[in-house]
Amino acid sequence: MRSPRLWLVAVCLVVSGALVLPTVHYLHAQSVEDLQNSIADSTSKIDQIKQEIAKLQAQLNDTRNQKQTLQNAVKTLDLNIKKITANISLTNAQIVQKDAQISKLSKGIATTTNKIGDVRGQVGHTLSELQTLDDEPPVMILLSGATLSSVFDQIAALDSVRSGLQNKIAQLGNLKDTLQTHKSTEQEKREELAQLQANLSQQKQSLAIARQSQNDLLIQTKNQESTYQALITQKKAQQAKFEQDILTYESQLNLKVTPGSLPAVGSAPLRWPLDSVIITQYFGNTPFSTANPQIYNGKGHTGIDFGVPPGTPVKAARGGVVLGSGNTDATCPGASFGKWVFIKHDNGLSTLYAHLASFSVSKGDSVATGQVIGYSDTTGYATGPHLHFGVYASSGSEVASFPSSSCKGKIYTMPVGDVSAYLNPLSYLPKI
Repeated sequence: MRSPRLWLVAVCLVVSGALVLPTVHYLHAQSVEDLQNSIADSTSKIDQIKQEIAKLQAQLNDTRNQKQTLQNAVKTLDLNIKKITANISLTNAQIVQKDAQISKLSKGIATTTNKIGDVRGQVGHTLSELQTLDDEPPVMILLSGATLSSVFDQIAALDSVRSGLQNKIAQLGNLKDTLQTHKSTEQEKREELAQLQANLSQQKQSLAIARQSQNDLLIQTKNQESTYQALITQKKAQQAKFEQDILTYESQLNLKVTPGSLPAVGSAPLRWPLDSVIITQYFGNTPFSTANPQIYNGKGHTGIDFGVPPGTPVKAARGGVVLGSGNTDATCPGASFGKWVFIKHDNGLSTLYAHLASFSVSKGDSVATGQVIGYSDTTGYATGPHLHFGVYASSGSEVASFPSSSCKGKIYTMPVGDVSAYLNPLSYLPKI
């Protein structure tokens, strides 16, 4: 019979190479059953909170079509605060669920690791047994006086041990695959948990902004409708003067859009700057801009407006370099962009994000597509919470400084461009 010594050596190499056992760093004291119950409870709670958020969103949608009054403005802000609070509860429930899933996977990893150790010991025992049987070749057994029947028994035993060893090797392979699956899934859950924790941090900041926005509105208006309407009228007058200032300045610029420097219309090189898209004013000569020529000087609206509540995370539409960020309210309150960020991209486009509550980037910073760069609000000329999103031809725009006529002695610093540099954002965004 053929000696299996070389085969045994190969098996030993395969077994030792396949069994790099992981170290299980921690285990929660809860049982697998407790963890499964926790996951089920979290799922039920998550579904309940999602239903609550959907109802609040429906109520928020209704307020957009209501008359612009102080009462409706306060009601909208209150609904937004409730929705953000519900979102925080949802994220907390998702974190609890994710933690339970990770703990359950960790227990599965520990169990599989222990099984691998047990099977590895069994393989070692079988290898020793196989080596013992292999030390006595059939010829030597016959020469020692054994019967032919006992020789056949020895051969059968050798085949049985070899077959058992092959089964153990197959079992080890399956256990290794299971272990790798558990580890990969656990890593995915840990990444999801990290994202949830980042979302929670953003949501808490959003809640603080929403509450502050509501508080500021009540202080500015002294909770009086007449004061609220007067504030809106004042903002419109300041915005009209600002538009004249920027029109005068831009007419003196020698900025030209380089032909062929722009991406193809419809190629969608940009992404939406918000997770939820509700457009409240389009680009160009919209009904609102046409009805308010004193504000837009006949140029039309230079971007698109998204209806978003205060505290909504605003994201970069594409990776790029921040050309500038600032606050026009520091020059002339309520007249222009308020807090803004201007980003130059690698494809001939630049994007503007205005009326922010806060921003987290400054001139020279590199940003990635989808990176949170600030939070929405009503700074600058905004009669209601929204994000003004503008797209410019980079070759025909820049960040510049020019004097304010409505706030004497003050200097604006903000993005400007040739009239041909203002582009329709919908030409470069994905279809809704």
